[in-house]
Amino acid sequence: MNQPPKPTRLPLWRRPLGVSPGTWDYVNERTIADHYDAFVADTPLCRLDQQIVAGEFPLLNLDNSLANSVSILDLGCGSGRVALPLASRGYEVIGVDLSNRMLEVMLEKSRTAELRGSVHAVRANLVELDGFADHSIDHAICMFSTLGMIKGRQYRQQLLRHVARILRPAGKLVVHVHNRWAVLREPKGPQRVIGSYLRSRFHSEHEFGDYIYSYRGLSKMFMHRFSRRELAADLVHCGWKIDRIERVTADGQSLLHGYHFFPPGGFVAIGTKGD
Repeated sequence: MNQPPKPTRLPLWRRPLGVSPGTWDYVNERTIADHYDAFVADTPLCRLDQQIVAGEFPLLNLDNSLANSVSILDLGCGSGRVALPLASRGYEVIGVDLSNRMLEVMLEKSRTAELRGSVHAVRANLVELDGFADHSIDHAICMFSTLGMIKGRQYRQQLLRHVARILRPAGKLVVHVHNRWAVLREPKGPQRVIGSYLRSRFHSEHEFGDYIYSYRGLSKMFMHRFSRRELAADLVHCGWKIDRIERVTADGQSLLHGYHFFPPGGFVAIGTKGD
């Protein structure tokens, strides 16, 4: 019996703007998507971002007419971990991801949950969203440090400007990032922070906060970790009014309140479209 041909891995030279070599491998590895939900099932941060999104976008009490629908752009939607709960609360969700297989998994899950008409998939690079019309979507989310997976500050800002253009007036953006200084709590953390800083001084392609790490068999995954000041500056520069920036505990289980000596694990920023 003939076996179906294996998917061809796209060559490195075809990777889009802002996509690192490690992220390109991640996008093109189908098994990552097939086992993604099981892999992150016990991750506290995944549960926390569900709670945050639910708090910002609670159950809708609208009828099912298109005129009353509220749309949310889920940037880096993956397998629909956040998109499906949003759809179940009455929102029309447009999930955007560069991984074809992630989008397939999301749509398969939406059909099983009878949410097919409320969940839509768009395969696109997050920094190249020209296909979305101005003022066409109500709100947007970018969770689980997806913004930090974009290599290059100019490209991260390009995403933020695109979203400001796409959202309607008073549209809300919820975004999560990892904290640059939380690395200090990790093994060899001080050396890693110093190394990142020195590379940023002598290599133009490296920015302070850029890190390469191993993830699920991939050795060159990229993540940019932000300072609070950098995150706030990028949002304001790209046309966002910051409502608040919450701090996330180092273990990702909850938001921080009050003074804490140790740096937070990350930040969740909630902003609205500026004038």
